[in-house]
Amino acid sequence: MKIAIISDTHDNLANLKKIIDWLNQEKIKTLLHCGDVCAPATLREIIDNFKGEIHLVFGNVDGDQFKMGEIASGKKVKIYGQLGKIKIGGKKIAFCHLPDFAKGLASAGEYDLVFYGHTHKPWEEKIGKTRLVNPGNAANFFYKASFAVYETKTDKLELKILEKMEL
Repeated sequence: MKIAIISDTHDNLANLKKIIDWLNQEKIKTLLHCGDVCAPATLREIIDNFKGEIHLVFGNVDGDQFKMGEIASGKKVKIYGQLGKIKIGGKKIAFCHLPDFAKGLASAGEYDLVFYGHTHKPWEEKIGKTRLVNPGNAANFFYKASFAVYETKTDKLELKILEKMEL
């Protein structure tokens, strides 16, 4: 099963549309968002356009979190607050926004993967048995716009750089 991981959208609707269109085309049905969607209207765009289920944690610049909760209510999205935990395809996954929190989660050794955002920089390292991964940022701030795709069956993780993709 393939899942997509994005972070730090920062209301960049043009990049978000490209990413979601590609995910839908590839029939990816699960999206993890590691925070900093920003405006509630941006969350609405994700919900309205992504064909699969959405798992979201809040970042440090997410706006009206109450309104985001209202928008998500009854939809195909689950908002976890600061820490998301899921088991999918036999893999235990945690995701959050801040890197120090993510490193602590990875150090605990309870998860196969821990995803995080905030730095906007794509990154992967191994802490014990846990892969600690930042998918970069969808906004194209400081580093090129990117996201990650993880295949649970093969344990393959791919970084997708938006400008290099054929969309």
